[in-house]
Amino acid sequence: MSVTATAIPNLRDNYAWLLRDSDGTVGLCDPGEAAPCIAAIEAAGGRLDWIILTHHHGDHVDGVDEVRARFGCQVAGALADRHRLPELDLALRPGDTFMLGSSGAEVIDAPGHTHGHIVFNFTEAHILLAGDVLFSLGCGRPSEGTAEELYHSIQPLKILPDDTLICCGHEYTADNARFCLTIEPENPDLIARAAEVKEQRAAGQPTVPTTLGEEMKANVFLRARDAVTFAEYRTAKNNFR
Repeated sequence: MSVTATAIPNLRDNYAWLLRDSDGTVGLCDPGEAAPCIAAIEAAGGRLDWIILTHHHGDHVDGVDEVRARFGCQVAGALADRHRLPELDLALRPGDTFMLGSSGAEVIDAPGHTHGHIVFNFTEAHILLAGDVLFSLGCGRPSEGTAEELYHSIQPLKILPDDTLICCGHEYTADNARFCLTIEPENPDLIARAAEVKEQRAAGQPTVPTTLGEEMKANVFLRARDAVTFAEYRTAKNNFR
């Protein structure tokens, strides 16, 4: 049995993810805006069983209550963030397995962007719902935690299979590519990826999901040799224009 993930554009540059297990169970990750999520679910058959949440920020949860009211689904999120998430039917701890129908996702603690951030790794399908921890050619901004925390949250993700799809929460790739090129201007994989991203965005296409293998070759935050270097990159990105 397996699960698929389809991006749903939300707000200005967010993505929610529509998940479908091969047994017919349907999930939705991080609905920051209700209307496009409801439209996508209706177009896919009108069934929704679960909403799953990576963290508490409004651009990832503001659509939850309206979507839940429309489809009568259940909501799962981090126990550590229960006090600032929409009402949960299932509170998850790191190390738990979340079941979407017949497909299991490992719940991984990933603080740094926020204290209670979690990610969902569908191990058999090779799909990582990364929220705002890891982006295409980038990583999240430490809004509550530290760059060192974020570095250590990302390290376990680097050993996932190369074909793991990184389903992240934002369309930041073009800006991230410009930044990465200031760090590794002669990296041929990065140069090729930046050109591809430029073509995708010019055509109005999304740049995600990406794969872990692609990211390991071009994402300077994954390529940082240690936590100090990672923090230097993160500070530079914070001030990048």
